[in-house]
Amino acid sequence: MIRKKTNIWLGILLVGWMGFAQAGPLIIATEGAYPPFSYFDEAGGLSGFDVDIAYALCETMQRDCELIAVPWNDLLDGIEKGHYQLIVASMAKTAEREERVDFSDFYYRSHSVFVGNPYKYSSSSPESLEGVRLATGIGTVQETFLRSRYPAADIVVTEDQEQALAKLVSGEVDLVLSDSINLLSFLQSSEGSAFDFISEPLIDELLKTDAHIAVEKGNDSLRSDINQALITIRLNGTYERINRKYIPFSIY
Repeated sequence: MIRKKTNIWLGILLVGWMGFAQAGPLIIATEGAYPPFSYFDEAGGLSGFDVDIAYALCETMQRDCELIAVPWNDLLDGIEKGHYQLIVASMAKTAEREERVDFSDFYYRSHSVFVGNPYKYSSSSPESLEGVRLATGIGTVQETFLRSRYPAADIVVTEDQEQALAKLVSGEVDLVLSDSINLLSFLQSSEGSAFDFISEPLIDELLKTDAHIAVEKGNDSLRSDINQALITIRLNGTYERINRKYIPFSIY
C-alpha cells in the first residue's frame, strides 16, 4: 500500500514537473534596428513598440520571457533551429514565410512609402525612377516589391533599414522604401530633417500592411495563447498606452 501511494505521488510530481518545464521562459526575438518598433536605447537595452508589446503579452500569459536581438535576415533561420519560440518584429505574413512559421492575428497596420529629397523627387512611379538608386532592407516585402515593380531602377539592399537610411543621409542612395511609421521616426530626427515622404503611400499586393507575430511552426497552443493575449491587451488599455508611447496616432 505504501509503495502504491509512493508511486502515485511520484507520478503526480513528475506530471507537475513536466508542466512546469513546458511553461518555462519564452525566448522572443526582435530585430533591434527598426525604430520606433525595436532599437537599443541610450542605456544599451532593447526598447520600442514591439519590445513593450512582447513583454505585455508575456505578462498577460503569466509567462517569464527573455528578449533577444537578431539581425532581420536571420530571424526565420533562428526560430526554425529552435533558438526561440516567437518573433515580435513587425513581420508581414507572406506565403513563403508561412511555410516556415505560423502567424498570430495581426497586431498593427501600416503602409510603405519612399523617403528622400522632396525637391528632387515628387513621383514614385517606376517610369520616373528609372536609374534612381532605391534602397531597402534585405529579406523584406519592400525588397520583393522593388525588384518586381522597379526593374529599371538601381536597387540597393542593406542589412537593415537603419543602414538604408544611413546611406540616404550620406548620399549613397537617392530614396529609401520602408514602413511609414519607421520613416516617420527618421524624419523627426536631426539626420532626417532634410528629407520627406515622396508621393503617397504605396498600395500593392506585394506590400503587406498587417504586422504579425511569428510562432514556431506547429505550436498551435502558443499561437492560441498569443491571439488571446492580444485581445486582452487591446481590451484592458495596455495596447493603447504602448501605442501612444511611441506613435502619436493609432496603428491598429
